[in-house]
Amino acid sequence: MEEILRTIIENLVDNKEAISIEKVEESYKEVYKVKVDQSEIGRVIGKQGKIAQAIRTIMKSLGAKEQKKVEVEFVE
Repeated sequence: MEEILRTIIENLVDNKEAISIEKVEESYKEVYKVKVDQSEIGRVIGKQGKIAQAIRTIMKSLGAKEQKKVEVEFVE
């Protein structure tokens, strides 16, 4: 799942080397903490958070296929 998330984020930003994805596993869920370059955070979040919400929806549906709860956090 992390590869899919990385692919989505890479297609949104110019500086692909600045992408950092940290996976934190808890007892009942996986949390992905995404960091990108400060100047490109707006591209990932989008107007009124619509792109960020779409990314979260995709990841939640992928997690549901594997019967896991998945959350995506965007860290500045």
